[in-house]
Amino acid sequence: MTPLDVETPHGLARAQVHTADEPTAALVLGHGAGGGFGARDLLVVTELARELGLSVVHVEQPYLVAGRRSPAPAHQLDTAWITVVEHLRAGPLEGLPLVAGGRSSGARVACRTAAQTGATAVLCLAFPLHAPGRPEKTRAGELDAVAVPVLVVQGESDPFGMPAAAPGRELVIVKGNHSLKGDLEGVAAAVNDWLRRVAAPGGDA
Repeated sequence: MTPLDVETPHGLARAQVHTADEPTAALVLGHGAGGGFGARDLLVVTELARELGLSVVHVEQPYLVAGRRSPAPAHQLDTAWITVVEHLRAGPLEGLPLVAGGRSSGARVACRTAAQTGATAVLCLAFPLHAPGRPEKTRAGELDAVAVPVLVVQGESDPFGMPAAAPGRELVIVKGNHSLKGDLEGVAAAVNDWLRRVAAPGGDA
């Protein structure tokens, strides 16, 4: 694992790069609003992707690197993410198809910036469709705007809502809530099947 600091318009971001020996593609992951890559679903997906021959990068947003707990506004998150991905594309991920993704807030960022980053697919772990108890404040438009294949893995009792499947967007429902740790085997199975299709040579993406 190689740490890579990237200066963005909103402060220093940090990318932890797990480089495969002969990568077929790259998976770039963002964290949830609470921060950190200790989330068990992110760890499971990272290990799985590396076993499939992908390079994996964890991107820590500037607010997290600076030691703040409260997330930055959406436009700052998006700008920092795009800056880091551009840096990676010019360096350790040069020439690789790029799958963007993350959990919760990180999934939203990956969706909103999919076109700008040139992502070939987007992985959403526990996409927060709306704030708990506020279904009228839907964020479905962020998912609908993605023009490449999307996988959403959602806990069946997630208080942040349940996105819908749609053309080009798969939905896999697993046991548990927003943390997804209640069914890590289900998460792994869903992501394994999807990554094999969208990130393998000759895949869908």
